[in-house]
Amino acid sequence: MSWLMDRLRREKGDNDAELVQRLRAGDERAFEQIVDEYGPSMLRVAGLYVRDRAVAEEVVQETWLAVLNGIDRFEGRSSLKTWIFRILVNRAKTRGERESRSVPVSAIGGDAETGEASVDPDRFFGADGPAPFGWAAPPRDWPQKRVLDREALGVIEEAIEKLPESQQTVIRLRDVEGWTSQEVAEALQISDGNERVLLHRARSKVRAALEDYLDPELNG
Repeated sequence: MSWLMDRLRREKGDNDAELVQRLRAGDERAFEQIVDEYGPSMLRVAGLYVRDRAVAEEVVQETWLAVLNGIDRFEGRSSLKTWIFRILVNRAKTRGERESRSVPVSAIGGDAETGEASVDPDRFFGADGPAPFGWAAPPRDWPQKRVLDREALGVIEEAIEKLPESQQTVIRLRDVEGWTSQEVAEALQISDGNERVLLHRARSKVRAALEDYLDPELNG
């Protein structure tokens, strides 16, 4: 499997190199491509640091200008996507601090330290149980068709919308847009451990909402 991941990384690097060349050549379609691909995520991430959507949109626009002005200096040490989001986060933090409403990176990571129980502790065995600290009432496996029903997908989306901003951003980047753990941690400038905790909490809450919808008697 490692050879497959290596191949995928090489192909992604090749695609990045071609895209960067097109951007440097002033290819408008290349710019439209990355705006369509990254724009919605950039707006959500900017929203972690500034007070309202209008300001977040301004930060995104400033970021795109910085990308176009700085593309000749992009050295390829990270992926193009990570480079763009680092610019975004730095500008969003600066803008948020200027407006005295910054949500610092420590606050994003701090969610991992709250001790919040993302799943009911009664669903796990204790230290003396048959499977210490393992599932006593494991997550249910549901028919795929039911999970993919429009109504069920609506339940999932609603559950995501109710998450804290940091958890919502991480689960959208990972599970909706297919980012890797490393990409999310680098883009949001948080540790790998905090990224994993945020994702775990988000997935657990979404799964709990889906359990209530598909099997309301489970938690009744």
